[in-house]
Amino acid sequence: MHNSPFAVVAKPGDKVAELSTPRPIIDEDRMTANIARTQAYMDAHGIDFRPHIKTHKIPALAAQQVAAGAKGINCQKVTEAEVFADAGFVDILITFNIIGSAKLERLAALNERISGLKVVADSAYTVDGLATYFAARKPLVVLVECDTGAGRCGVQKPAQAVALAKHIDAAAGLTFGGLLNYPKPGAATEVQAFLAQTLSLLEAEGIACPIVSNGGSPSLFDAHLVPAATEHRAGTYIYNDRSMVRAGHCTVDDCAMHILVTVVSRPTGDRAVIDAGSKALTSDLLGFTDYGQVVGYPQASITGLSEEHGVIDLSKCEGARPQIGDKLLIIPNHTCVVSNLFDTMVFHRDGVVTRIEDVAARGLVW
Repeated sequence: MHNSPFAVVAKPGDKVAELSTPRPIIDEDRMTANIARTQAYMDAHGIDFRPHIKTHKIPALAAQQVAAGAKGINCQKVTEAEVFADAGFVDILITFNIIGSAKLERLAALNERISGLKVVADSAYTVDGLATYFAARKPLVVLVECDTGAGRCGVQKPAQAVALAKHIDAAAGLTFGGLLNYPKPGAATEVQAFLAQTLSLLEAEGIACPIVSNGGSPSLFDAHLVPAATEHRAGTYIYNDRSMVRAGHCTVDDCAMHILVTVVSRPTGDRAVIDAGSKALTSDLLGFTDYGQVVGYPQASITGLSEEHGVIDLSKCEGARPQIGDKLLIIPNHTCVVSNLFDTMVFHRDGVVTRIEDVAARGLVW
């Protein structure tokens, strides 16, 4: 945390409308409802749910998710996992190929500290690197990552998944823990076919597969369409954002995160400038043509971001338009990136600040 006098920007009881901007604010009731709704869906379908904490990077929120019924948490990097281990979490899955001595040393130390650490691998190179550090240490559980169509990491064929599972099983200090994939949205049939074939091949080899981890916020409420999976991973649902609205997983009224901004200039009748640029609003477009949705002005479009300025095109707006000094709420395209732009997150209920949480794992991306 910075030692600047501006580091503490709010306190419980403050009115959100009076906060300095730009500032992400989280609606407590919407967030709690998002947690409950998603957990209820997973419970109804008998699927273990493992929230991805990269969305919020806040241990207190992960604790709320686990209290609601989540099974452990999902981290993306070793440094993130260290923060959450420090906060008392023991069932942690890191869904990233971990390569290099610095990371492997820290991973080994983390594995000694907690009981339920798991990682992934999609190549013999990664497995061999893990084995080098765990051969004489407490065994590490490793899942095989499969590419079921998303075109990111993962083995390409079920037979390759089985071969890598056997390689893990044969490596000193490693234990094969199961399969994992990050699917292409709308591809549940293909995901199920890949996983089912892989499970059949593993069974034929006499290899147990305790975990089959499916994932992704874009596939959140399609989780039941992949019956081979034992668990699902997702993160964005806790806050929701513009991309989740577009995907049909929520409405704008389910979006718990807004960026509170101030109009600082009205150079022309059709243009407003706000105090939030790429350092406050993510530059992720995610297929949109603009940089967020302006609440209350559905025809407004955030057409450009520089570092500290956001430009809003008001030319299609009917009726009143925002004026200099007005505060606006922006629904971001992608909440996860916004979390990594701020030291603290302000929570509120009915426009009154309830708490301020440190974004404890902010910037921990290795």
